[in-house]
Amino acid sequence: MQIECYAQRLLNPFRGVVHTIRFQSAEAVTTDGIEWDIYVANDALLDGLGRAGKRAQISDIRYGHWSAEKSLKRGPLYPSDDFKRLEDMGAVVYEHLLKVHREVPFKFRDTFELWLLDRNDQPLALLHSVRADSETDTKPPLDWRAGMAAQEHFQSAAIAGLSEPAGVYLTRYVNSLASGVVQWFCRTDDGAELGLHTLKGGDALRGRVLDAEAFPPLFIATASMDVAHSRLVHDYHAWQAPWMLLLPHLDTATRSALEAAACQQAESIEKHCRLYPAVIDRPALQAARVEAALVRSQPRPTNQDEVMPMFYIELGSTESQDI
Repeated sequence: MQIECYAQRLLNPFRGVVHTIRFQSAEAVTTDGIEWDIYVANDALLDGLGRAGKRAQISDIRYGHWSAEKSLKRGPLYPSDDFKRLEDMGAVVYEHLLKVHREVPFKFRDTFELWLLDRNDQPLALLHSVRADSETDTKPPLDWRAGMAAQEHFQSAAIAGLSEPAGVYLTRYVNSLASGVVQWFCRTDDGAELGLHTLKGGDALRGRVLDAEAFPPLFIATASMDVAHSRLVHDYHAWQAPWMLLLPHLDTATRSALEAAACQQAESIEKHCRLYPAVIDRPALQAARVEAALVRSQPRPTNQDEVMPMFYIELGSTESQDI
């Protein structure tokens, strides 16, 4: 019985990490290490579709929702010929969840990465990631996006006189540096990446190997930017800090700087801190969690704008599904 436990980035924009326990076509997923949703899918519907069925969309059926505090709350039951098989798959995932839920964060497995290239054919911005070469035929958006939450909540004084939200400007600016070509890479154990197929041209780039230093660790390259625009990207990363800290590959200086920025967003730290792979300044993060608890204990004004949660859906960023 093969059960997989892995982490995968939520991208374009980067907005966190999903941790998954998977068995056949059943999976339990979490973005905070506390609340888990369990889904099953009737993969028998793909039988006979052959290769064209790889991108077929199968509707997930909610098996249930689980947390250590509230235990399992079952989803609706669906009487069907396949229901017993789906129930059995969901039960396997649920039983394994009870055994390993304290072992998060899991290891990242999304080693195939889709990068938007700059005019020198170097990685500019990370657009997508998947776990297997067979998944690189998906069709994500081929432009970089700061995201809807950034359009509403990200602010920066790096660029003077902006007449539009900083997130809107940043999206347009990053894409203005691109050649229009995107390329899939496969990351190796030493951080280097093998260039796979390209989209929108650039066929000659296939097969190249780029060193780890060619890939910006926070997913946007700033080497060719002027000081003001580099500062804009820096401010964007600081705004993303509570979920940037979920990444396992950060060096000590970067993680320390992101922790300091994240402490300005105490409630976001509380949502994600259980999945941080390392902590530099534990007292500072603990103080932020205490602050978040105090904020939660206070009644919120009924007219207060709600902050968009990290695990949100970017409209227009879903993949095409072909059968």
